[in-house]
Amino acid sequence: MTTDYQRESGTDRIDRVILHELQLDARLSNAALAERVSLSESATLRRVRRLEESGFLRGVVGLVDQSMAGYPDNVFVSITLTSQTQADLAAFEARVAELPEVMACYLMSGAADYLLRVVVADARDYERIHSQYLTRLPGVARVQSNFALRAVVDKTELPIR
Repeated sequence: MTTDYQRESGTDRIDRVILHELQLDARLSNAALAERVSLSESATLRRVRRLEESGFLRGVVGLVDQSMAGYPDNVFVSITLTSQTQADLAAFEARVAELPEVMACYLMSGAADYLLRVVVADARDYERIHSQYLTRLPGVARVQSNFALRAVVDKTELPIR
């Protein structure tokens, strides 16, 4: 299945293999990557640079073990604002982006305005974040929190079609 972006950007099967391989191991050398995609090293490097320049490949990161970093728990937090004006949404989004424990924040449809994934050490740590930060964010009317018991699926690799 070819997406509109792939048609517009000119990505092909080799680009998809490159993206797949780099998602599995971003520290893969260009020589090893070239071997896996059956291209010369220079052609592979040109493709990787083109994927980076187009924004398709946004960066390379190291995945830190959440528990070993002291944040074994995930809390999913639904937040409803008092108003949904553009200014209120922008104020909330700017401030929530500053909280280091907020790993993801999504503007939602449905009952709540935002869904956050917050990493915490334990319930006491979450209580601190809740009372000192989340409830004080601009325009917050309601906060509903759900502790995750365990991760069933936690992927980092996007399917590349």
